[in-house]
Amino acid sequence: MRFCFLVEEHYRNDGMPLDVVRQLSDWGHRVDVLRPGSSLVDLADEVRSGRHDAWVLKTVSGGPGLGLLESAAAVGLTTVNDARAIRPVRDKAQAAVIAAHRGLPVPRTWAAADPAEFAAIPDGYYPLVVKPADGSSGRAVHLVERPDQLAQLTALMAGEGLLIAQPYVPNAGLDLKVYSAGGELFATERTSPLHPHHPHRERPVTLGAEVAAVAAQVGEVFGLDLYGVDILLGPDGPVVVDVNDFPSFRQVPQAVAKVAGAVLRLARTGSSWPTVPSVPAGRAAVL
Repeated sequence: MRFCFLVEEHYRNDGMPLDVVRQLSDWGHRVDVLRPGSSLVDLADEVRSGRHDAWVLKTVSGGPGLGLLESAAAVGLTTVNDARAIRPVRDKAQAAVIAAHRGLPVPRTWAAADPAEFAAIPDGYYPLVVKPADGSSGRAVHLVERPDQLAQLTALMAGEGLLIAQPYVPNAGLDLKVYSAGGELFATERTSPLHPHHPHRERPVTLGAEVAAVAAQVGEVFGLDLYGVDILLGPDGPVVVDVNDFPSFRQVPQAVAKVAGAVLRLARTGSSWPTVPSVPAGRAAVL
């Protein structure tokens, strides 16, 4: 098969997805790598020529690669993940709305452009976790214990655009990261960025049935095939706090072969895009 990988500068030397590119090449497939944002792209030649059987995206949130992937999908080309699935999870405000509407366990969510606006949130919801709606890799995530601390975020989060705030989920200081490669699930445990004083820890762990069910539901709800989901084990059970398309797959055994195999299967068969039901008349999802 013939693949086009869209890999931005941030991932120029990253093992994921470049090791996947090498694996597919070793298996006899042709793989071209485009670097949107750092090189000239002839859209008519690349997107409309049909020279690739499938397009694969690995870019930072807000990067130019997503627009190219969506352009390829718009002219009928196969994309991995499905191009329609990516933008909703890269906008954390939108992801929270969809997740709550579809019954996923997610924290209540508020959105504002100025962190000072979060002072209107009742004290009972504190502490809050405040982060950019288009954030990635733990960028600009802050734990706010009291409303009077919000003023400190104005300068720290200048230029971040829309922000979201969610109640902190009490936990043991460890995040579960569940990875999905074409339906196969893997779990790792790592120290939460909100607990920097805890000893750093990251290791594969056994995936429990309840967490596995939630992680699989995330893929179904958003129509993702290659994804990661951050889950906290709170007092009331698993809570979804973030979803990423095409994550690093760190600590996943034989990750390169598993991801490359999933990309190949998805390129051949396509993904299953869900039909998202509308909110019934007279009802609204409450975040």
